[in-house]
Amino acid sequence: MDHPHEVILGNVRPLLLHSLSVPADLVVLVLAPHPDDFDEIGITLRHFRDNGNPIYVDVLSSGAAGVEDAFCTPPTLEQKAGIREQEQRESCRFFGLPESHLAFLRLEEDREGHIIESEKSIEEVRQRIIGKKPDLVCLPHGNDSNLAHQRTYSIFRRIASELRHPVTAFLAKDPKTIRMRNDLYTIFGPDDAEWKARLLRFHHSQHQRNLNTRGCGLDERILKVNRETARKYLKSDAYAEVFEIQFWP
Repeated sequence: MDHPHEVILGNVRPLLLHSLSVPADLVVLVLAPHPDDFDEIGITLRHFRDNGNPIYVDVLSSGAAGVEDAFCTPPTLEQKAGIREQEQRESCRFFGLPESHLAFLRLEEDREGHIIESEKSIEEVRQRIIGKKPDLVCLPHGNDSNLAHQRTYSIFRRIASELRHPVTAFLAKDPKTIRMRNDLYTIFGPDDAEWKARLLRFHHSQHQRNLNTRGCGLDERILKVNRETARKYLKSDAYAEVFEIQFWP
């Protein structure tokens, strides 16, 4: 028997998001390991926003480890966490997300600033998912070199397998994704790319860190992945966000 959401999405892969008729009452939850993971899939989320779908965002870690000492004074973890959370608030305000739909969980972290897959963290995320009862959960793909991305997926997978209501996961491609199945594409052009770049640049600390360490801004880094995805898999000069789809339970 097909999963209830597979009837909506269809079982032929790959899919194009804009070709789907998604009911406006489906609830979308974003599990973002860090502030700015929401923005990496901003075009897809804007599609759901414009479709009328309620969107909630839970940021799991403080993201403090991603802020360079030179970016703030004093360079304390608390100060850095506050900067990253304020950046996320500003980007979500630009996006049009209601402030009440954004939450910072600040789960336990290891010494490197990655969330810890502890029973306490799992239970906190479990209660968030039970409370929101999302139909669609967006998060980074677990096959990723970033530990926080790996652990976010692992936490979600454990919770999703226990749920009594159907959930569809959109697992997003990130610059650090190792390998994934390309099930769904959100294609966009230059004007939308500029809007997404502006959204990403609200994360000033990450934009500057990328300029310092990689020689390109956060916006350029993410859009490069979107451009390469469209060229490689769609033979297109446009841009594309891409997801692997998984159904639970």
